[in-house]
Formats: sequence, C-alpha cells, structure tokens
Amino acid sequence: MSSVNRRNFLKASGVAILPAFVPAIATASNNRTESPADEPIIKFFYDGEDFTPSMYINELQKINSKENIKRDFYGQGGAVTALEKKFTEITGKEKAIYMPTGTMANQFAIAVLSGNNTKVFVQDESHVYRDEADAAQSVFQKRLMPLAKGKTYFTAADLEKAVDGLKGEEVFSSGIGAVSIENPVRRMNGCMVPLEEIKKISAYCRSKQIKLHLDGARIFMASAWSGVSIKEYASYFDTVYISLYKYLGAAGGAILCGDKTVIDQMPHLIKIHGGNMFGNWTSAAMALHRLEGIETRLKESIKQATTLFDVLNKTKLINISTLDGGTNIYPVEFSKEVDGKKAQELLDKQYKIRIGPPNDKNQTQFTVNETILYRDAAYITDAFKEVMAAAKR
Repeated sequence: MSSVNRRNFLKASGVAILPAFVPAIATASNNRTESPADEPIIKFFYDGEDFTPSMYINELQKINSKENIKRDFYGQGGAVTALEKKFTEITGKEKAIYMPTGTMANQFAIAVLSGNNTKVFVQDESHVYRDEADAAQSVFQKRLMPLAKGKTYFTAADLEKAVDGLKGEEVFSSGIGAVSIENPVRRMNGCMVPLEEIKKISAYCRSKQIKLHLDGARIFMASAWSGVSIKEYASYFDTVYISLYKYLGAAGGAILCGDKTVIDQMPHLIKIHGGNMFGNWTSAAMALHRLEGIETRLKESIKQATTLFDVLNKTKLINISTLDGGTNIYPVEFSKEVDGKKAQELLDKQYKIRIGPPNDKNQTQFTVNETILYRDAAYITDAFKEVMAAAKR
C-alpha cells in the first residue's frame, strides 16, 4: 500500500498559558483533549507517549516527589549531567552532550568529523539530506552526496563505488569528510539498515579513515525490533545522536555521543549557533526518568501488538501487515465492508483508542508504542472487533 505520511494527520493544537518553566508540548491527534488519569488513551501513532502540557507538569511532579529534580545552568550539572552520563553507559561512548535539537546534533557531528574535507555521503531519503534545510551546505560548507534514492539504505559496495568514482568524475578533490547513516529511516516508514550492512560499511570507512556518524534519532526502535543492542549499533560509528522526545516523552532535546576529542568541541559550536539555553532540566529530567525500563516496555509493546494484530487479521475485516526490515510502523487496510473513518471515530469516542484517519482507499498505518500497554490485550481486541462490526457499510 502507499505510505501514509504521519505529518498529514499529526496536527498541532493551541497551547494555553502555562507556567514559564514548562515548554509547549507538540500534540499529535485531531481534537486533542485532556483525559482523566484513569482513562488512559492508546495512540497508534507517534513513537511514544505524547504528553499534553498538564500531563507533562504532572509527570514532572511525580518525578520530583521521588527525588528533587536538580537544575542545570546552561547545560552544566543537574539532570543534564546525569542524563549525559547515562547515555555514555547506554552507547558505550566516551562522552555525551545535551543539545536542544537533533538537527544541531547531526550537523555539528558531521562538521567536526569532516574537518576541512567537504564531501559527506548520506542516504537520499535521510533526515540529514531531506529535512535539515540544507544546513550542511549553507552553514558548514559541506557537500552532501546522496546515495540509494528511494531506498532505505545504501550498501558498502554502493559506497565504495561512489568513492572510487569521484576520481574520474570530478576535476578537483576536496576530500571525503564523513559518511552519515540514519537508522531507522523515518521517510522509509521506519525501516532499518541491516546490521550486516552496517558492519561492512563501518569496516570500509575505517579502512579508508573516513568518519562515520549515526543519526539514531529512533535507535531505540531499531534496537527493540531487531534485538541488536544500542551499544553494539553505536560501536560501528564514531558519533551517534539519539532523540529525547520521540519515545522518551521529553519536551525536546537530543544527545550526541562520541569520543572525548569530538564531544569537547561541541560546547563552542552550541554557543556560537545560539543553542546554549539557560535551563534544560525540564527535558533532561523527563528523559532520564523514562529511560528506566524503556527496553522492557518496548519488548512488551511488541509482544502485545503481535498478539493483537494476529487476532484482528483473522477477522478478515482488517489487514495489518509488516514491512521488510520494519520497526514500529505497520501498514493497515480495512476491508471494503468496513467504513474505516467511522471505525476511527468510534474507537476514539467509545474506547479511547486513537488511530490515524484512513485515506480514500481505507488505508492508514499503526505506529506501535508503549501506550498499547495502557490496556490489556483483551480490551483492545474486543474494542476493535466491536467497532469494526458497528462500522460495517
């Protein structure tokens, strides 16, 4: 089926006046409303819980009641330092640093790894190439060299061919600075780069003394669905960026990990590019808290989703399929007997289960995250069965 662009149905709502210390939280559903604490909402979109402002405040209060949240000052100390230390343990890298955005983490890593060399090989469908406003070119004078158009990843053979081809295709040599790999790839419905290919690319880059960066914004998803540890993924790269809000519930922020010689260059870059924020503890404290047990929660989410989808597929009223090399995104198509949009409305109103609106072909996609654990499998299964029966044409 054709892919469903999540940005077409993740709409932002207005944000009321809040206490100054709480950032505005992006919302991800239509008609966003607050729900009582005893009525959790299951959301088959987004990579994790998407807190509303009041929910975010409540979560911080819960965290603070167990142990006082320690503030940072311009990214130094408190929850930020604790979070950075935690990520060095998770990735096995020498040092980590908090940054306000993933784009900043990607761009700074690529710039530092490249040095004075200008060429950077990337996936054509990657965030670095498609979604960062040509920052590498316009700000850092790097020339992005896209490979594997329309595909999730390029192979080591593709990379080697492209590198060797430069000798005959270009008059002047400006040097290969780095290679960047996104895993999993958002634009390719969250599909992964195979581990064996990452190993080959890493070995090739090291043999040629080319630095390798991992855009691991959603690397926890790749790890959960592949069974490969984040530490192993990170071991094949010189630097790795991980998002703090996609599944950790933070209001924003990113972590960049790597060797001390690389990470020690980042504070100056953050400062001169206007990213040195006075306080980052609201995001750092949330991410630090939700890191605990996330691997277990994701494994349980996969288990629950697998059971649910198997049962629902047997009804013949819906088809939930998997993607080759996929992670938490599943293509969905309601049968012709079912009015998918009516099913969507009933699931929300009657059962507090939210899915993306089906298109004119009765297709949507389910994104599995830990909100699936808010109810037991029987509740979710019965909800879908009853709603699809009620939504028959």
